[in-house]
Amino acid sequence: MIRVICLVGGLVGAVGLSQYPEFSQQYIQRLAGQVDALTIEAKRFDDSALAEGMGREEALQALTGSDFLDRRQADMRAMFARHARLGENLIVLRAASPVERLVLPHRMVDGPTMQQVWDDYSPALPVTPAGAVAAGTGFVGGWALFALLIAGLSAPFRRSRKVANRQKRQDPVVKKDPPVMGPRLVAESPKRPRLAGAQR
Repeated sequence: MIRVICLVGGLVGAVGLSQYPEFSQQYIQRLAGQVDALTIEAKRFDDSALAEGMGREEALQALTGSDFLDRRQADMRAMFARHARLGENLIVLRAASPVERLVLPHRMVDGPTMQQVWDDYSPALPVTPAGAVAAGTGFVGGWALFALLIAGLSAPFRRSRKVANRQKRQDPVVKKDPPVMGPRLVAESPKRPRLAGAQR
């Protein structure tokens, strides 16, 4: 029964991870679009700042004096930080092979981009070498994960069974001794021989 459960876990892992290469490829395409849009926005801000004789940081510090400008400054700083982060992730993902991307899921964590890919993604058969490697890795990982879960859940029961068996082996069997009779309090008087013809 345990092997059947582990086999099911392996198959689930294989099917799930086999989709990773195609999913990551579509993610990279969407990520490139996000980076392009952020690049245009960042360039527009820098051009406006340059027209006023300021650099980016000076222009950001100038966005202050009211609640609206303070919020605008915070939004622009967040946009620049996201642009830098997504641009770096795009460079790393593009340089990696489909198999190498299996160890780069931390480079695919942008929420809006992930949601766009997920909304339009359709599962595909893993017909590429990367898909086969991903399916094999998923099978091994799923099998191992389910085996660990079963082992963890059954550990308390195995431990209590081992303790009970150990106690049975260690506890000596106490045999009951037969009851001990106490000493007679009154000694029986010896029988006197009877003399023939004697009368009391």
